[in-house]
Amino acid sequence: MAEDYILPESTTSTGFEKSFRVFIVFAVLFLGGGLIWLLGIAPFRAFSKIDINGEAVRPAASEKSESAEDVAAKNAGYFGLSGEEILAKAGITGNSSYFSTNARAAEKALTGFVSLESVRVFKHFPDRLQIVLEGRRAVASALAVLDGKTVPVLFDSQGVVFEIGREIKGESLNRQLPVVSGLVIEDPVQGMRLPVIFTSLFKELEKIETAAPELLAAVSELRIIRKSFDGFELILYPANKRVKVRLSEINEDLLRYTLLMVDVLASREPLVYTLDFRSGIASYKPLEAHSE
Repeated sequence: MAEDYILPESTTSTGFEKSFRVFIVFAVLFLGGGLIWLLGIAPFRAFSKIDINGEAVRPAASEKSESAEDVAAKNAGYFGLSGEEILAKAGITGNSSYFSTNARAAEKALTGFVSLESVRVFKHFPDRLQIVLEGRRAVASALAVLDGKTVPVLFDSQGVVFEIGREIKGESLNRQLPVVSGLVIEDPVQGMRLPVIFTSLFKELEKIETAAPELLAAVSELRIIRKSFDGFELILYPANKRVKVRLSEINEDLLRYTLLMVDVLASREPLVYTLDFRSGIASYKPLEAHSE
C-alpha cells in the first residue's frame, strides 16, 4: 500500500518541474527580447519623445502634412523662438536617435540664439531627448540709430542687446520696462554689449524688477549722465509726474523712498521741479528756479 502512494507523488512532482521549466524558458526569452530591444534597437530608433522646457514637440520632418507656419505657430513661445526653429538649430530631425545625437554639440549650436542665456540638452536612455532653455530677460529698453532711423532695443542685466526694433516679441511686449536714455547706440546688432561701466546699473535694475516690479513700472525714464572723468549720474523721471530726480546710484530702497518723496512733494509742493538725492540728503528746486 505504501508503494501505491509513492508513485502518484513522483508523477505530480515531475509535472510541476516541467511547468516550472517552461515558465523559466519563457521568462528568459521575454527578458532577453526586452534587453535586445532596450540595448540593441530602441537607442537606434528615432526619439519617441522630445520636450523643450517640459512641453512635447516634434521635429519638422514629422510634420510633413503641415506648413512650416503652422508648425511654428503650434510650437511658439520659447523666448521668441518656435520649437521648429530650436530643433532645426540643434540638428534634431525626425530620424535623430539616442546614439546619433551629440548633446554637447546641440547645446553649442543653440547658444547661437542670442535670446537664450543658457541651454542644456539631456539624452535619456533609450529614446528621450530633453532641452532646457533659459532666455535673456530684458531689464530696460533704449533707443538706437539703425540705418538712419531710431529704433527701440532691449538689453539684459549684462548689457547684452538681444531684441531690436520690429524683432521685439515674446514676454517683453507684456512688461512695463523703463527707458534708459543717454546711451549712444549706433547700428545695433543682436549680441552686442553695452559699455561695461553700466553693468552695475543694469544688475540693480534686474534686482528691483525681480523683487518689486511695481517700482520700475512707476519709472518712465532713467537718463544716464556721464561725468567728465569717470562714472555717471542718473536722472529719474517718474511716470505721470513733472518732477525729475537726480541720483548718484539706484537700488530698491532708494527707489522706493524716492518715489514716496515724489508723491508727497507733488501733493504738497506742486511747483517742485527737481529733487536731488546725490548728497544723501534730499533737496529740491522749485519750478520758478529752473533755468531751462
